[in-house]
Amino acid sequence: MPAPLEEFCGSVFWNASLLDVPQPDLPLCFEQTVLVWIPLGFLWLSSPWQLLPMFKPRTKKSSLTKIYLTKQALTTLLLLTAMAELAFTLAEDFGQYPHPTPASRNPAVQYTNPALYTVTWILVLLLHDTQRFHTRRDSGPLFFFWILSLLCGVFPLQTLIRKALPVPSVIPEGFPPPQGLVPDLPRFSLFFISYGLQLLLLIISAFSDVAPETEEMAKKNPEVTASFLSSITFGWYTRMILKGYRKPLEMEDLWDLKENVKTQQIFSRFDRNMRAEVRKARRELERRRCKRSLREAAPDHRNGLSKAQSQDILVLEEKRPKRKKKEDVSGPSGDYPKAWLAKVLIRTFAGNLLKSVAFKLVHDLLVFASPQLLRLLISFVADPTVYAWQGYLYALLLFVTALVQSICLQQYFQLCFLLGMSVRTALMAAVYKKALTISNATRKEYTQGETVNLMSADAQRFMDLANFIHQLWSAPLQIALSVVFLWWELGPSVLAGIGVMVLLIPINALLATKARAIQMKNMKNKDQRMKIMNEILSGIKILKLFAWEPSFERQVGEIRVRELKGLLHFSYLQAFSIFIFSCAPLLVSVASFAVYVMVDEKNILDAQKAFTSISLFNVLRFPMAMLPIVISSLVQTSVSTERLERYLGSGDLDPSAIRHDPSVDCAMQFSEASFAWDQGAEPVIREVTLDIKPGCLVAVVGAVGSGKSSLVSAVLGEMENLKGHINIQGSVAYVPQQAWIQNATLKDNILFGLELDEARYQRVVEACALLPDLKLLPGGDLTEIGEKGINLSGGQKQRVSLARAVYSNADIYLLDDPLSAVDAHVGKHLFDQVLGPDGLLQGKTRILVTHSISFLPKTDEIVVLVAGAVSEQGSYSTLLANGGAFAQLLSMYGSQEGSTPEGEATVEAAEEQDGEVPEASPEEVPADIVTMTLKREASIQQRGFSRSLSTSSTKSLRKALRASEVGPKDKQPSEEVTGQRLIEKEAMETGKVKFSLYLRYLRAVGWGFSAWVFITYVAQYAAYVGSSLWLSDWTDDSLRYWNKTYPTSQRDMRIGVFGALGMAQAAFLMAGALLASRGAIRASRVLHQQLLSNILRVPMSFFDTTPMGRIINRFAKDIFTVDETIPMSFRSWLTCFLGIISTLLMICLATPYFALIIIPLGIFYFFLLRIYVSTSRQLRRLDSVTRSPIYSHFSETVSGLSVIRAYGHQPRFLQHNDRIMDINQKSVYSWIVSNRWLAIRQEFVGNLVVFFAALLAVITRDSLGSGIVGLSISSALNITQTLNWLVRMTSELETNIVAVERVHEYTQVENEAPWVTEQRPPPGWPSKGEIQITDYQVRYRPGLELVLHGLTCDIGSTEKVGVVGRTGAGKSSLTNCLFRVLEAAGGKIVIDGVDISTIGLHDLRQSLTIIPQDPVLFSGTLRMNLDPFDQYSDEEIWKALELAHLKTYVLDLPERLSHQVSEAGENLSIGQRQLLCLARALLRKSKILVLDEATAAVDLETDHLIQTTIQSEFANCTVLTIAHRLHTIMDSNRVMVLQAGRIVEYDSPERLLQQQGLFSAMAKDAGIVSAQATVL
Repeated sequence: MPAPLEEFCGSVFWNASLLDVPQPDLPLCFEQTVLVWIPLGFLWLSSPWQLLPMFKPRTKKSSLTKIYLTKQALTTLLLLTAMAELAFTLAEDFGQYPHPTPASRNPAVQYTNPALYTVTWILVLLLHDTQRFHTRRDSGPLFFFWILSLLCGVFPLQTLIRKALPVPSVIPEGFPPPQGLVPDLPRFSLFFISYGLQLLLLIISAFSDVAPETEEMAKKNPEVTASFLSSITFGWYTRMILKGYRKPLEMEDLWDLKENVKTQQIFSRFDRNMRAEVRKARRELERRRCKRSLREAAPDHRNGLSKAQSQDILVLEEKRPKRKKKEDVSGPSGDYPKAWLAKVLIRTFAGNLLKSVAFKLVHDLLVFASPQLLRLLISFVADPTVYAWQGYLYALLLFVTALVQSICLQQYFQLCFLLGMSVRTALMAAVYKKALTISNATRKEYTQGETVNLMSADAQRFMDLANFIHQLWSAPLQIALSVVFLWWELGPSVLAGIGVMVLLIPINALLATKARAIQMKNMKNKDQRMKIMNEILSGIKILKLFAWEPSFERQVGEIRVRELKGLLHFSYLQAFSIFIFSCAPLLVSVASFAVYVMVDEKNILDAQKAFTSISLFNVLRFPMAMLPIVISSLVQTSVSTERLERYLGSGDLDPSAIRHDPSVDCAMQFSEASFAWDQGAEPVIREVTLDIKPGCLVAVVGAVGSGKSSLVSAVLGEMENLKGHINIQGSVAYVPQQAWIQNATLKDNILFGLELDEARYQRVVEACALLPDLKLLPGGDLTEIGEKGINLSGGQKQRVSLARAVYSNADIYLLDDPLSAVDAHVGKHLFDQVLGPDGLLQGKTRILVTHSISFLPKTDEIVVLVAGAVSEQGSYSTLLANGGAFAQLLSMYGSQEGSTPEGEATVEAAEEQDGEVPEASPEEVPADIVTMTLKREASIQQRGFSRSLSTSSTKSLRKALRASEVGPKDKQPSEEVTGQRLIEKEAMETGKVKFSLYLRYLRAVGWGFSAWVFITYVAQYAAYVGSSLWLSDWTDDSLRYWNKTYPTSQRDMRIGVFGALGMAQAAFLMAGALLASRGAIRASRVLHQQLLSNILRVPMSFFDTTPMGRIINRFAKDIFTVDETIPMSFRSWLTCFLGIISTLLMICLATPYFALIIIPLGIFYFFLLRIYVSTSRQLRRLDSVTRSPIYSHFSETVSGLSVIRAYGHQPRFLQHNDRIMDINQKSVYSWIVSNRWLAIRQEFVGNLVVFFAALLAVITRDSLGSGIVGLSISSALNITQTLNWLVRMTSELETNIVAVERVHEYTQVENEAPWVTEQRPPPGWPSKGEIQITDYQVRYRPGLELVLHGLTCDIGSTEKVGVVGRTGAGKSSLTNCLFRVLEAAGGKIVIDGVDISTIGLHDLRQSLTIIPQDPVLFSGTLRMNLDPFDQYSDEEIWKALELAHLKTYVLDLPERLSHQVSEAGENLSIGQRQLLCLARALLRKSKILVLDEATAAVDLETDHLIQTTIQSEFANCTVLTIAHRLHTIMDSNRVMVLQAGRIVEYDSPERLLQQQGLFSAMAKDAGIVSAQATVL
């Protein structure tokens, strides 16, 4: 090969002697060929795919910029230099003075090189031009080409400089003496010009080239236009980091996401793949089921004689029940489509995975270059005859490999974290979309808490795993390579070390499986604790009124104890596996070195072997430590995979029974339709055949439980179709029995995503009787409605729900008893203005489920349901004449209606007569909110399936979603009225984390624990430094005993001490880890205890203004962080910190000058840390604040599913979900990039440490032993990773410690009055039940208007008093005052001579009894719901049940008193729930009973039962009835009439009727003429 090349350049190609001098050089021919061709070859190979955009038609170029023009100008100059050189060569050979013979002419290389360069520069011009087709106008390969070209140019450069400078030096044979003058001036000058131009081009291409068209885009996200250098170093992010350092970042400061990271894009790819894979998995599932059913039938044919058929069937019959049981054990639906999720994820994110594999591979291979360079360095120091330039070369190479390694690693991490984020996004979006289409069978299996968990915890698990998934192949690869190199160093002795490692693997596997079992158990405990917390927060009002908090606190406490016990076991296991893995490299090196020295006398451990091996063992350490972590993470994720596969693979709602055939001439037609709530369950709707003509008003009537609501659900496609079908023509609007209200403004609730048509909107609001309410609401129709419509009364919610339907202008209206929650005359108004023959909806098809008989004559047709079947249908008159079920129904209830227009004549909200209603105080309506936080879930018949959707947290998303901000800008009220905003924005701490937080956490851990943990960790590192110094000393023995026999005693001592120090290190580590686990569990216990006990003691007003999700978040996410994340972060932080200190100490011992370098590096490092941490911390905070709305919106969606589906608004909700997820993504993505930004700068610091450690070793090599150099550099090589971890841990710790801050914030919320005070009421108090109220005033929250203005009245012993008044008169506030849910602003209430404000709340509340408006039950046994403290005997409980007319029902239950009540009492009908509440009151049997009357959904029968029981059982008690129906209080001794918070009338009903005041006006409205006309 060299011969033709030598001819080609006309000089020697290679001469090794040139390098064997103190100042080496390369031969000219080598410089002219190889060094020129390397960069050019690279550019030519990489350019074809870059030129592709030129050949694509229709792609538009961006405009010219200064940078672009500069680049082109410089490249043109380069082209000219190349051409000039060519011209010069030609002129030399063929010009005026041609060379006499061809041999003396210029060699061929002088022609080819300029020609090659000419072509290359033209190529570069083209490349620059094609970059204009891209947004990022900068090319990676070009950047690399400039670097390569400059690096290769360094050698000819120094050759030329040397020739120019006269240097007396040793001249090898056959070389001319140096002249000191430049021999070839033109070429010399052209080379320098060209080199300079290339340098300029490299510098310019480091800047981002932003075209005017993309400027806007670059402002929104600089990443799209960042230059190549800026991209690999994440330099484009520096602006954000500095901004975050100067002021706390807000959502508006963050840059937009790139298109390919947006939820919509990611999810559409994922969804495509998911559909295909789930189809396959379902086919597989069918196959499994077939096989199983065959297997189960098989045993009968074993002997080959088929038995008689009848017997066969018998066997199967026996088997079936057993199998059913087994299915129950294995989980909700037994089998499910398996093993598809991983495939889908791999297919969706294949591109990302492949790129990261490439980066990781390069990095892994480079990792092994360092130990080899270290080896060369040590041998360089040990051998003084070697030329100094070699040492400098090794130092430089160490630096360069480290640099490339860092860049690859950071790109790899960026891809991994991006993958994690995308996977999380895809899964969350998939769970959300699934929730919109999920079938009822599946929906029943998951409580809302569990579905939210799928979105939060399980998706998060995937995110965490994705960050390290590549370790699965990379770790084994690194381990294998390490072993190969170690064998090369130590020979077979390595097997001893490897043996130790192999032994550790099964131990680890054992630990992993153990940990998994504990983890599974703990997930269950966590779910259970969250379920109870949900219920406590949903039913907090009842807990307070009944003084039941201690019982529930105990229940949560018991679960928490179990949870912490599991956690302790888990962290012990963790400590043990950390111990094993930290010992691994230690034991391995002890074993390997000991065996190496003992196998053979001649084997002496020298520095080269020892430290190369140690740095290889250090390389081994990371993959060995990562592998088990990844495996355990895989294990945890497999649990989540199972949960997600089961949920996402479950069946969807099957809408096939609902058809839209335009040829049918009915608006709606039922054809022999039978429906059930579950496939295979009893039909609830049986064989219904109905034709409903367009434009009809059809009433559906029937007794409670006859399937009226189910009929509506069937039309909506919410039920399982057993046979037949329903045909619907046109769009549908739906008003559920239980109004579903979103957390948005009132206006948004009515518009429900439609465009605003002002005229239609005003008509609707007026017709739905909402105008008077808008006057009462503080912000009019822009008032924000809390979650679940918390600041509206039941009637108002129902009317908003009706207005939403009317505004939607659909063709068919399904109205599920919308008039039940409103009062008589409002109901009449709504019927006349909206539903009736002359209402807004005339001409539309209306199906009205109703209980009120008065409207039936005005309907076109009546359908009577009995037990789910149509018993008769026809017009009012026809049905009356038929004398069937309908006529009986009428005769039963018709009489008691008397002259009342409706069975539910009530006094709630007589808002029509606006004239009379005085302006109530701004917070008036929220008044009776509070009592209605939990509007009862719709009756069990309607939602036999629905799980109560308890968590619902909605944060006002105003900030993030500017778009939805209160209506059009011009309409916005100039400033918010007090009370318009119900929900305060979540407090988000900004700025530096206070040091006191760490102290608070350590205090929770306990000072003793903290101190001992610290001491053991320090001791561990002392042992580590000791063993390293001992080893360095040991290796110097090889020089001391040069050519002598190595004494055995010396050898044994060396091994012994080295081993002992190793064991000490391990022991201290283990002790530290165990102590830390104990301490962490202690902290978890303390913090949770404080949080729980405080939350149960805060006043009611806190729960009205704080979304439940926000409180739940504290108990879920933040407590999880305190339990699991903080202890890990603390331990890792301490380890890294001490590791760095000990490394720097060892380098300084070797080369004391290094201390000087530490100072500037330390300052730079600290500065990086400071500016980064403040940004990173704020981004994490933004992440958690923007995450809540995702879950809130999800909860809200799940609870309003049937409404969303009925209106067909799924796409809009999906889009909204995409939007709020993108807002969260922005902060997550920013956080990921900020980490990379930091890491790459830090690794640079670490690389400088290595470089300087090596450089100083080369400079001071004469005074150093090889042992100490080995020690210093092998420690330095280790530092980069540790530095990285330190910052990561510091920021993670700062981020996570915020959880302590958030938990602490809720332990500081002001409490209500103490539960028990020094002053106890006398035993048996109240014995008489006399109540005196004196000048009593009250307001909801400080700074708001008074709600009760100085009430004064006396209520005698055993007196029955009715309290009436219109909406917002303060009726409910009065009960709240008696129980001190609201504290007095003035005046006092005295019961039996005791001022209630002087005694403890529990003493007061346990002595009063209330039957609340909404029956709230908790999951648990029936007994727990009646008597949570186990104070009463079974006899007393049965007695109470008998009086409450529930005894027969409970006796029929298989488990009787132990019958499990489901979440929110879902498995009992509303009537039964109300009777249970009555039984509670009967058990209490206190002298004072407050009856907050149930407004709706209780049928007349239950109502009658309750009234008679109260009259008989509470005859000798004082009874206060807050009445909504007047006839229930006509028999009371006195009636108190409230108006606007004052008592206006207070006397016996008879007198009040004669007085012609407010009461008699109300009575007239309700159709009551005299006190005797009370039916019921």
